[in-house]
Amino acid sequence: MPHQVLIIDDTEINLILFSALVKKLDDCEPRTFAQAIDGLVWVQEHVPDLVIVDYMMPDIDGLEFIRRLREIPGREWVPVLMITANDQKQLRYRALDMGANDFLTKPVDKVEFLARTRNMLVVSDARKQLADRAAWLAEEVRKATHEILERERETVIRLCRAAEYRDPETGAHILRMAHFSRLISRELSLPLEEQELLLEAAPLHDIGKVGIADKILLKPGRLDGEEFEIMKQHAVFGYELLKGSSSRVLQAGAEIARGHHEKFDGSGYPNGLQGDDIPIFSRIVAVADVFDALTSERPYKQAWTVEAAADFLREGSGKHFDPACIDAFFRVWDEAMAVRERFQEEH
Repeated sequence: MPHQVLIIDDTEINLILFSALVKKLDDCEPRTFAQAIDGLVWVQEHVPDLVIVDYMMPDIDGLEFIRRLREIPGREWVPVLMITANDQKQLRYRALDMGANDFLTKPVDKVEFLARTRNMLVVSDARKQLADRAAWLAEEVRKATHEILERERETVIRLCRAAEYRDPETGAHILRMAHFSRLISRELSLPLEEQELLLEAAPLHDIGKVGIADKILLKPGRLDGEEFEIMKQHAVFGYELLKGSSSRVLQAGAEIARGHHEKFDGSGYPNGLQGDDIPIFSRIVAVADVFDALTSERPYKQAWTVEAAADFLREGSGKHFDPACIDAFFRVWDEAMAVRERFQEEH
């Protein structure tokens, strides 16, 4: 594609002269305008390789043209060659501040004109090549990052599956509670990046159950006091398993594993945290996990109705659960029911 050289001058003879000179350069196409405002309209839709602009023009002079040009997104680095008189040093200083790159003095010398425009086009081409290279590198980084994230997701999925082999809870439960968690986080106006992180990390909440003996983990009836104390250790086991990772997902999973059995009134475990001292991800997951666990059938219990589970959440607001998380969950109730329908139990 030929270089686009924008020429702005209110004198017709100058436009004809500059246009003819530009055509002498290899692979150049002049775009001429006698009115600066018309040139600004054109440059809104096109990115010139070089701008040649006269200073002395009615309505919009060369300085104002440069100022407006630089305000247009993507036109900040377009080379500008300003044409001035010999005795206009102060003007040149101002033009440099505005973003002019070079100057030609009147009367314009043809040899100098060709040399300066040619040099500025070389600079313009080099800048484009750098921009293209930067864009290519950014795309390569994006691809590499995507591959790393995919491997990380696979690791999380495999960890969760390892826990599923030893836990009567199903993969459908993990999917439901993770999506419930994301809905709650969205309603709490957490940043989108945090919502995505929670969706990926929430399935790790019970990973510590891999350290619990089968006779306790798979017991069909209620656990006695001693057994329950052992079961409570799964929160610490999960944290110890995941902590210290360089992965943001595993870091978040560690905090969720340790904190999702804490209660808002401080009566939970393992650390008896209270209120906002409990990490927000853990407070969210507590609501999502309990609701889905209550409404899911297990070898040791029948599934509760959604109405009964909803009543349990409301009764636990401010005691077991963060009231803000409870309110957020009920604001997205219809979407939560759609998630529940989407991820059915595996039989």
